[in-house]
Amino acid sequence: MSQWDGKSKGTVLGYKIFVFFIKKVGIKSAYFILYFVASYYFIFLKKSNASIFYYFRKRLGYSYFKSKQMVFKSYYTFGQTIIDKIAIGAGMRNHFTYQFDGEEKLKKLLSDKKGGVLISAHIGNFEIAEHFFSEIDVDFQINLVTTDLEHSTIKKYLESISKKSKIKFIVISDDLSHIFEINAALARNELVCFTGDRYFEGAKSLSENLLGEEALFPAGPFLIASRLKVPVVFVYVMKEPNLHYHLYTRDAKVKHRDEKGLLREYTESVEMMLKKYPLQWFNYFDFWNQIDNK
Repeated sequence: MSQWDGKSKGTVLGYKIFVFFIKKVGIKSAYFILYFVASYYFIFLKKSNASIFYYFRKRLGYSYFKSKQMVFKSYYTFGQTIIDKIAIGAGMRNHFTYQFDGEEKLKKLLSDKKGGVLISAHIGNFEIAEHFFSEIDVDFQINLVTTDLEHSTIKKYLESISKKSKIKFIVISDDLSHIFEINAALARNELVCFTGDRYFEGAKSLSENLLGEEALFPAGPFLIASRLKVPVVFVYVMKEPNLHYHLYTRDAKVKHRDEKGLLREYTESVEMMLKKYPLQWFNYFDFWNQIDNK
């Protein structure tokens, strides 16, 4: 099945080792350690290897050998984004440079005082987005709609070494109480952010083409965004060389109650990002539900 199971790899000890090198030796030293971690993943994680290899080989059309190389590079790049997130959260923000692309769109959302919906994806490093947003408006409030399935010990450890986040979390619940929280946030002129590329078993989904193959997406973000009559934008934070990040903000054309049209526009937007940053697709599962069928 192509749904995500909600869990990410890693151990607290592994994170502590990286934090030690980040703080005592430097960010680039932690990048060096990544070569060994990426090699381990490349050799032993057969299931995720098959999923990301399929992405490079079948969806991007790379050769067999280039696809193999890109699998390793993908793990390495993903590790870099995790290290960057830890470093920035621990107060080393000034080690990085940032570029805004579409900053005026977010400012307009705030000045219009209507609230707004941001939709991102598991590409790049959206988890550091608040460090961009804080420069746009000191009173900026963002609510991230999320699940609560990540490994709690890792989560608690990272919170213990990081500055307190200004992002507020709205946890998806079976009783649908998160819908009321979303409406309340929008009524306060706040922005609500979803990721639109992972669904869970039992949840309603929508099908759409991504990179030439049909895939399933969570229906919730697109149903909600197409019904609330608030502005919708797509937002991505992409890693670039030399500790540099690029924030992209793109307007979405939303027709009322046209969730399929919004999803189609979203997948086209994600495709544009992936063609520019092919290594930053971080969905390490059978996204297109094709591998078991081969």
